[in-house]
Amino acid sequence: MVYSQQYKVTDTQLIITLPPAFKNKQVRVTIDDKVRENNKIAMMKLAAKDPLFLSDMKEVNNDFEGIDHETV
Repeated sequence: MVYSQQYKVTDTQLIITLPPAFKNKQVRVTIDDKVRENNKIAMMKLAAKDPLFLSDMKEVNNDFEGIDHETV
């Protein structure tokens, strides 16, 4: 099981209350201060499956289809 939660750090101590499913188990804690970058990657992964985004990309590709084979 993976449990992911974002916390705002206001001091140097962080106390995390885990769900009951983690009782009597070992866990690995990773501190990652690159939250913005992780969010951007997650948003790009969502966009890759978003029908509106995909239709927009297809429309842009269609607009440039005629000039893709031209030489400068």
